[in-house]
Amino acid sequence: MTETAPHPNSGRPNSGRPDGPRPDSARPDDSAHPNTPALLGQRTPPRNPAPPHPRPHSVLHGLLKTARPKQWVKNLLVVAAPAAAGQLFTRHALSQLALVFALFTACAAAVYLINDARDADADRAHPTKRHRPVAAGQVPVPVAYGVGGVLAALALALAGWLTPPLVPVLLTAYVGMQLAYCVSLKHVLVVDLVVVTTGFLMRAMVGGLALGIPLSRWFLITTGFGALFMVAAKRYSEAVQMEGTAGATRALLTEYTTGYLRFVWQLAAGVAVLGYCLWALEGDGTHAAPSATGLLPWRQLSVVAFILAVLRYAVFADRGTAGEPEEVVLGDRALAVIGMVWLGMYGLAVAHW
Repeated sequence: MTETAPHPNSGRPNSGRPDGPRPDSARPDDSAHPNTPALLGQRTPPRNPAPPHPRPHSVLHGLLKTARPKQWVKNLLVVAAPAAAGQLFTRHALSQLALVFALFTACAAAVYLINDARDADADRAHPTKRHRPVAAGQVPVPVAYGVGGVLAALALALAGWLTPPLVPVLLTAYVGMQLAYCVSLKHVLVVDLVVVTTGFLMRAMVGGLALGIPLSRWFLITTGFGALFMVAAKRYSEAVQMEGTAGATRALLTEYTTGYLRFVWQLAAGVAVLGYCLWALEGDGTHAAPSATGLLPWRQLSVVAFILAVLRYAVFADRGTAGEPEEVVLGDRALAVIGMVWLGMYGLAVAHW
């Protein structure tokens, strides 16, 4: 009995045919069958290809992304002390502050690179951090370590050469503290909050040190507790979003309770508002009260904008969506408007208009 060959246009694979070559006379015309298994194997890439080796331009892009450009806005705190003292708009102040801003940004970027290299495994278990370039494999771990080390060393060397002595001392302390945080302090209860808060406070201090400006106690209190407010709100948001899986991404979150973190950010917000109110109502003791020389009491009026900004940010903290402070500050239009109003009032108060 003779077996009937399948119709060439049936499109059905001959699964019963053994593998291996067969005579050309028995092979259907591949050009007439674009969906044959042989051609599909040539045209269709494998479903799980091996990850390609990172290209140089891809690595550079990943390094820039790892340096967290969005978080560079935090380094604008270097102008806070000179602005409060009314010594911002001079040629020497602007050039020195631009230099200090660049040096602090370089130090912070170095810390981010080293931190992401150390946390690559833990970040892969996080729903958003797994997309970071080091965790995703875009930037090799040794490259992140190397670039971070070189960047930190270069920034500290330039600071020692181009800035007053206290600036490289503070930058060295910042880098050392942040590296200790990456290695071990991030796992110490409460200390982790203090270290991150101190980093913000150092940013606010370095501008005054660069220009030899005395730092007001109210300035330090408001800045310190304002930073603690944002740091605790970030931890609270992480704890809320990662409830049940926090140990896989940040082990210390399992030791904090959401109630405790809520207490910390509420306490810090209250102290920051109190410190700012005392600064606004008491004055800094070096100039006449703005209400005596200016058109309006801008210093006192700025309290309203400051409190509104704190209350607006607290909305995101209470929702558990303040995990990235820079995204909250830059992404919320109402908060941005309030911030601009406060900045205008603050500037008018300092200028005594």
